[in-house]
Parts: sequence; C-alpha cells; structure tokens
Amino acid sequence: MKSPLSSISGSAPSAEKKSTFQRTPLLAGNWKMYKTVQEAQALASDLKVLAAGVLDREILLCPPSVNLTKVSEAIRGTSIQLGAQNLHWEAEGAFTGELSGPMLKAAGCTYVIIGHSERRQYFGETDETVNKKVSAALKAGLLPIVCVGETLAEREKNVHLTVVERQIRQGVPALSKEDFLKIVVAYEPVWAIGTGKTATPGQAQEMHKFIRQTLSDIFGGDLAEKTRILYGGSVKPDNIDMLMAEPDIDGGLVGGASLKAADFSRIVKYETS
Repeated sequence: MKSPLSSISGSAPSAEKKSTFQRTPLLAGNWKMYKTVQEAQALASDLKVLAAGVLDREILLCPPSVNLTKVSEAIRGTSIQLGAQNLHWEAEGAFTGELSGPMLKAAGCTYVIIGHSERRQYFGETDETVNKKVSAALKAGLLPIVCVGETLAEREKNVHLTVVERQIRQGVPALSKEDFLKIVVAYEPVWAIGTGKTATPGQAQEMHKFIRQTLSDIFGGDLAEKTRILYGGSVKPDNIDMLMAEPDIDGGLVGGASLKAADFSRIVKYETS
C-alpha cells in the first residue's frame, strides 16, 4: 500500500470511467475562521467577477457566521451560493453561541457543513450529533454537506475504511428518498487538511468509490449513484484537474485555497481531459 503522505506529482488518474449519470459538480470554499466582514466582502466581490460565466457547476462560499449577511449581499444576483460552517440541532433555545437552521436559512444560506474534522477534533462533534444536525438542516430547508474521514493513525493501522463506514452509518439518519437526495458527502482525510499533503487521485478515488458502495448498501444503488461526494484535503489549483478526473469525485471542499480569489477561481474553472 502506498504511503498516505505520498505526493500526487506524476500520479495519473485511474482508468475508471465516470458514471453515465451526470452529477453536477460542487466546488465549496470553507473559509474557516478567516476574514473580517470587510475582507469577506472584498473576497466575495472578487470571486463574483472571476467566476462569472461558470454555469455548469455549483460554486459555494462558506464564510464565518458573522460574515454571512454581507457575503450574501455581495453575491446577490449571481449563481454563487452561500453556506454555513455549522449549526445546532435545535431550532431555538438557550444555547449561547450557537446558530440554528432557521437562522442560517434566513441569512441566505442554502448549504451547511456538518461534522467537519475540526469540529470533531476541537469541539466534541460525534457521529450522534452529526446525525441530529443532518435532520435539523433538512428540516430548516438547508442542504447538508456531511464530512467523513480518517486520521493518519487510522490510515496507517489500515482501519480507514472501517472508520469512514461507521461515520456514514451512524452519522446519516434514516431518510426518505427525497431527503437523501439533498445530502452531499465530503471525504476529508484528516491527515491532509491544512498540511499541504494530498491524497493521490487513486487514494481519493478508492475512498470515494467505497463511500458510494456503502451508501448503496444502506440506501440503494440508485440513490448512491446520484449522491455527490466531494474531496477535501489540501485541494489546490495544481491538483484539482487530476482529482476531478476521477469517476467518483464530484467536487471539492476547499480550505486554504478558497481564501485567495485567483486560486479558488482556478479551482472552480478546473478542466478534465
């Protein structure tokens, strides 16, 4: 087995072919805890210009919560969508510092990230809370981006598939067909987030294919085939083309590279042969 830290340089896309079902690619920028209100407005405005005319894929910006309203104003009238980085599972209540689904919806969000590895690592997010938040997001009319992924230790112990399968089975609630089709899954190898190290296209494809098979086992092949699975983990302008050439990679959950307008617009404008 190749080291999980091997570079993608020189790695050719796999020989597998894309599905005959066309899943609309989704390129999502997770701005994490970066950008003041003014900086966020400026970045969104720049992206609005640079991404103009890109209509065959979805573009999503997920700024810090204090910037949601201003970013929403900056992208108004474009195809760029707005997302949040987290939500609480209750619609309202005495939960100081939290934001509810209805609040995010009213702020202009269409998507919300749930269960990001940093939420799991630093803020006690579990498969159980992910499950509850997915239901809350759907109830509020938001589209959940459910994050799964293994640590370096888990991959080196060769339990990465087991870990991701557990996260899916316990984190995604029993849903109707209509609600399941609203879910996006994001695979983010924890060892590749913010490290500059990226899974090879082959490693990423292997896990994406496994995730789709797991979804098929739980929800059926038809629904799994229609589910978008994003790759997150040091996605950059110089690796996006190879990653997007893989048959089961339907987009990217982009961190650091989404904070620079030129870099993110190049990612949004990826090309595959």
